[in-house]
Amino acid sequence: MSDTKKNIAVLLRLASDPRPPVRLSTEGSRIRSRGIRQIPNPADLTALEEALALAVPLKASVVVFGFGDKRLDDLLRLGISLGATRAVRLGGEGVERGDARANARLLARALLIMDPILFITGDRMVDRGDDAAPALAAALREFPAVNRVLTVSLKADTLELLRKSDRGGRQRVKTTLPCALLMAGEAREVSYPPLSAVMSSLEAEVELWGLPELGLPEHAIGKSGSYLEGKRFITPRPDPIRIATPDANLPTFQRINSLLSGGIPSREGKMHQGSTDDAVNGLMALFAAAGLLPGENP
Repeated sequence: MSDTKKNIAVLLRLASDPRPPVRLSTEGSRIRSRGIRQIPNPADLTALEEALALAVPLKASVVVFGFGDKRLDDLLRLGISLGATRAVRLGGEGVERGDARANARLLARALLIMDPILFITGDRMVDRGDDAAPALAAALREFPAVNRVLTVSLKADTLELLRKSDRGGRQRVKTTLPCALLMAGEAREVSYPPLSAVMSSLEAEVELWGLPELGLPEHAIGKSGSYLEGKRFITPRPDPIRIATPDANLPTFQRINSLLSGGIPSREGKMHQGSTDDAVNGLMALFAAAGLLPGENP
């Protein structure tokens, strides 16, 4: 490894508490919720612990980031109290409440600016399961990505990983740097920051990156549906077809058929009798009349 300073980017996210606090009413027969609170995603905190452990042998600094409103600042400052050196929040108009594809573009752009040697986060959200955005962002940055990671060991410029596989199995894989790791929630025990670190983190700066700082237009993160584009819409018919109301005396089946046909009465088809040569000659005559044959003019 070289002695140049490197970054390890850790994505932190808020999740809805799966066990929200409740209180009993005065009658004691009803349960009323105080509201669903937001908690740090446990797997992301595990990823932060792994990043802090890898920062020493990699001679890297840890950057915590995420996207959301000001409620995320407390979580990012928690990352500062645990040992991260920088906190970045992706927020502002057009950034919040995006789908997986929009969030992936935001993450990929942030990773392009940070240029980390390692991108690490949790592989699942405690409230909604899998989140495709980190893996999609890694694909956009052309990072190799490994999910469900349990342990990480550094060997020169290679990471040796132990990951969960199907039916309770374990799999050992290797990957080069830079890469993306999606940590399993039970991979590492999460530590508590000391009180002095928590108090000092209250004054830590949380950088705000909006679309201007990221250099992204709104349509690049899924806003194209808000705009009308050429050849994507049609004007109404100037003289729409009017369907006559079916005769109320007709049976129900016939009235339905009349509505479905647009008021056009059905006609019986005609069966043309003749040989194959007659059919071919008839088609060639039609093609010649339409000018579809070589050397023929309509």
